[in-house]
Amino acid sequence: MPGAGTVFLEIAWKFVKAVGVDEAITGRVEVKKLRPDKPICKIETSLRNGQGELCPTGAVAVLTVPLQGA
Repeated sequence: MPGAGTVFLEIAWKFVKAVGVDEAITGRVEVKKLRPDKPICKIETSLRNGQGELCPTGAVAVLTVPLQGA
């Protein structure tokens, strides 16, 4: 995530709780806004540990550039 050809334009993460080595986590990514004029989107992200507690959370803005030959 987000994949080849993607450039991070803005990152705002808050680290609420530490995640331990070998600790199972569940990630959630939700596209919140797409720009109609450019391949830019705003995405909300979050990770939860095995107890369902919120760990890192935040938002990113990314630019997705088509790859040559794709």
